[in-house]
Amino acid sequence: MWGAVAITYKLACPLAQQNGMGARIVSSAVFFAVGTGLVLHVRRALLRELRQIREVAGAAQNVLLRPLPPRLEGLALAAERLSASRGASVGGDLYEVAATDYGVRVVMGDVRGHGLAAIGTVAAVLGSFREAAHEEPELPLVLRRLERALGRHLRERSYTESPVTGVAAQDALLAEEFVTVLLLEISEGGEISALNCGHPWPHLLSGQARPLTDGEPLPPLGSFPLPAELPVLHCGPLLPGEALILHTDGMEDERNAAGAYFPLRSVLTEAARTQPVSPQGLVRAVHARLARHAGRLPSDDAALLVLRNDRARVPAQQPEPGRHARTMS
Repeated sequence: MWGAVAITYKLACPLAQQNGMGARIVSSAVFFAVGTGLVLHVRRALLRELRQIREVAGAAQNVLLRPLPPRLEGLALAAERLSASRGASVGGDLYEVAATDYGVRVVMGDVRGHGLAAIGTVAAVLGSFREAAHEEPELPLVLRRLERALGRHLRERSYTESPVTGVAAQDALLAEEFVTVLLLEISEGGEISALNCGHPWPHLLSGQARPLTDGEPLPPLGSFPLPAELPVLHCGPLLPGEALILHTDGMEDERNAAGAYFPLRSVLTEAARTQPVSPQGLVRAVHARLARHAGRLPSDDAALLVLRNDRARVPAQQPEPGRHARTMS
């Protein structure tokens, strides 16, 4: 349309055919207006397309790492993630909480690398957990399902990225990829069971923040095959009013301009002084402190997940037909 206006003026307007100074000024003004209109039109079109792309990307990201409900089986929940890639809300960190026949099961993990390149691995691990958490009666079986899903994904990825470089190059690519994984199970009585593959242990918030356990984790998934025996670590109960804080290493490893690490434990202890602890308020407070500490876009993906035991204040739910309580060993 703007081009048609310019051509019509040039060919049909007698003033455009004149060479006088006034005619030239008028012609310049007309073409300037046409050019400005064209630029504004293109800008509006690009902004509209950008908004549509962001809406589609946001919907896809929420399907992949979907928002958690505020309450699940008597547990209050809140979670948030920060991506190290500008414009992305999903990166290499993953988490999910599922209410199953065997208790509330939780996964948190961290894919090697960050940003958009890690999303495929996140999707493979999360998809496997969302099925295995409901189907497998024991945590070790869930973990082995995650290991098999990760292995399939990495093999498919290596064939896609290096189809003609040979088996040795593909094996080298597989050896460089790994995922840290923390699996938790919280029984109806609040007992916490855990399996940890190279992930930071969560903090228990009860008056002050302290590590849930000092047990030695297994190597990350993908680095080495899982051992034949996978002993589940029993970490004691999550008492009513206590909160469990799961996080990725992007939290504790973030440095400020002076090179100091982010003091996650002291920040959590400070937040615990306000009772009762609000999961949403705690997540917002920690991320605000992390942003002030870093003073820039985080250097690595960071995720935080808070679970508070509200079961003493929430009426017990009637079990669904066919559900059975798990007996703790």
